[in-house]
Amino acid sequence: MAKNGTSPWWYINASILVALILSIMPLPIQLKGIWPDWAAMVVIYWTIALPQRVNIGTAWIVGFLLDILLGTVLGVNALALSLVVFAVSSNFQKLRNFTVWQQAALVGVFLVLFHLVVFWLNRFLINVNFTFEYITPSFTSALFWLWLFPVLRSYRRRFKIR
Repeated sequence: MAKNGTSPWWYINASILVALILSIMPLPIQLKGIWPDWAAMVVIYWTIALPQRVNIGTAWIVGFLLDILLGTVLGVNALALSLVVFAVSSNFQKLRNFTVWQQAALVGVFLVLFHLVVFWLNRFLINVNFTFEYITPSFTSALFWLWLFPVLRSYRRRFKIR
C-alpha cells in the first residue's frame, strides 16, 4: 500500500499523466524529431516494476489517450504500445536484473519496435513514407532512460508503491 493509505493507482496514474503532458508539450521545430517518448517510457518502467498493476490493458488505454491527444488515427499508438508492453511484460524478470545501461539499450529497441509498428499502421492507413526521423525518438528515449529509471524508482520507493 502506498504512503498514508493512498491507493498506488493514484501515484502510477499521476506519473502517466505527467508523461502524457510531456508528450504533447509544444516544442520548437528543432526538437520535434528528437523528443523522447515519455508516455511509452513511463509505461515500460511501470510494467517492469509492477507487472501485476500495469499491463497490456493499461498500455492500450495510455496509447488510446496518446492517440486522442496527438490527433492521430485512433488505435495506432494503442496497438503499438500494447505490443511493446507485451514484449516487456513477458521478459520483466530478465529486465529487472539488467543494469540501467542494458535496460536503456533494450528500451531503445522496444521503442524502435513501437515506432515501426506506428509507421507500418500509418503507411497502411494514411500512406506515409518512411524517414529516419520516425525512429530518432527511440535513441533519445534510450538516453533519457538513464535519467528516468532512477527518478521513477525513487518515486516508487518514496511513496511505497507496490
